[in-house]
Amino acid sequence: MQSDRTSSARTYAPRVLTLAVALAAAGLVAACAVGPDYQRPAAEIPASYKEAARGWKVAQPADHEDRGAWWTIYQDPQLDALEDKLNAANQTIAQFAAAYRQARALVGEARAAYFPTLGLSAGATRSGSGASSSTRSTSVSRSGVSNSYDLQLDASWEPDLWGSVGRSVNAQKAGQQGAAADLANARLSAQATLAQTYFALRALDANQKLLDETVAAYQRSLQLTQNQYAAGVAARSDVIQAQTQLQSAQASAIDNGVQRAQDEHAIAVLVGEPASTFSIPPMPLTATPPAVPAQMPSALLERRPDIASAERKAAAANEQIGIAIAAFFPSLTLSASGGFESSVFSQLLTAPSRFWTVGPQLAATLFDAGLRRAQTEAARAAYDQNVATYRQTVLTAFQDVEDNLASQRILEREIVVQQQAVESARQALAIVTNEYKAGTVGYVNVLTAQTTAFTAEQKLQTIAGQRMVSSVGLVKALGGGWDVSQMNRETGGVAAPEPASAAAATPVAQGGVAQTATSAQMQAQSK
Repeated sequence: MQSDRTSSARTYAPRVLTLAVALAAAGLVAACAVGPDYQRPAAEIPASYKEAARGWKVAQPADHEDRGAWWTIYQDPQLDALEDKLNAANQTIAQFAAAYRQARALVGEARAAYFPTLGLSAGATRSGSGASSSTRSTSVSRSGVSNSYDLQLDASWEPDLWGSVGRSVNAQKAGQQGAAADLANARLSAQATLAQTYFALRALDANQKLLDETVAAYQRSLQLTQNQYAAGVAARSDVIQAQTQLQSAQASAIDNGVQRAQDEHAIAVLVGEPASTFSIPPMPLTATPPAVPAQMPSALLERRPDIASAERKAAAANEQIGIAIAAFFPSLTLSASGGFESSVFSQLLTAPSRFWTVGPQLAATLFDAGLRRAQTEAARAAYDQNVATYRQTVLTAFQDVEDNLASQRILEREIVVQQQAVESARQALAIVTNEYKAGTVGYVNVLTAQTTAFTAEQKLQTIAGQRMVSSVGLVKALGGGWDVSQMNRETGGVAAPEPASAAAATPVAQGGVAQTATSAQMQAQSK
């Protein structure tokens, strides 16, 4: 037995050398990854926004400020505080942050396949074939008993001959980047929804102020008709009409509170607080939309997190094609084991008890009834589906920008005309009221003038609220303060990539053109 151990030891070194050569050769072969290399899918990008030719003015560089915390451009401390609460406590954002952490863990899981697996085992067995006992002794003797002790280390490695592991890692990296973009998109969507709901609430506050002022004006009108009736110069019907108009305005003032309460409750959910304990003090809307630079259309691909997410999903789907193709080729597994084995425990860790084995195993599937071909076709179809989704996302993004640019342009013109209408209605009401006091017109003329003035002022408040909501929509459509470089920026924290601060985030645009990462840079970062 000793001679056998010695002979094995003599052949150990050459075998190890042979194994090293095989590993080196496998490493060279592993550089040959099968399957298509990813290229960003082509998408139709307009040279300029249609609205830019219709009077939309791109902000000058001097008008531009950092748009990281983009909501600060509205200079509303209450909104700033609410956005800070949302970033810290919004549960939808928390869901996407958890999904990002999962995607990051999957990258590590895929990368582990590059390395061999090691295992350690130890065991002891005792076996016997029979037993006999003596009536003259309390001792019991057993025959055919044997002991076995072993301590073993196993190693196994499957070289990445056809790039399957590399493509799996790339796919998971793309998935991680897509999850980061999804998180950014969820955060941007929640931030924009909060800002839009907040400005809608402030518009309702402004409407409430208008209604309260209208109720006060109608009360004065009622008092006027009552005085006129007491003096015998007005009919009883004038008093009834004035009362009806006053009560209708009072009902509208009460009804306005319903929508305000609902908006307040919606904001509570967005900032992660119970609606029952959350409130926002009333404050009429006085803000006007700030200048929002619109960068070139091509920059939108780098500015919108939803576009970046769709592109990363297409990249991950492309890697799956290579993984499916690699299944057509044979796999090589290198395994080795070594340790100690003895029937005597005290001799377990001695040289004569050593043993080892090493050897490769090549395996290939000869027939699978078209399974691998079907899997490859399914992977190609999934890639085509993701490419179509990416292109559709790009088209929708341009529609979103054009919609909000058109809304801003049209509402800006409309509010000017509506302000003129309000002034005209106020003048008409003053004239008709004086004529009624003089007894030259009936009260129905006053009612008509009052209704016209109230409707004009209410319309003006509505347009002002719509402009602010549309302004937020434009910032969101342009990607807020986000750009694609943030998708690849690791923070190492459990909260995933944090929202950019006002001092560190990439601007929306510089002189109408955004500073963006190139496609080549994004490809390099994804590797």
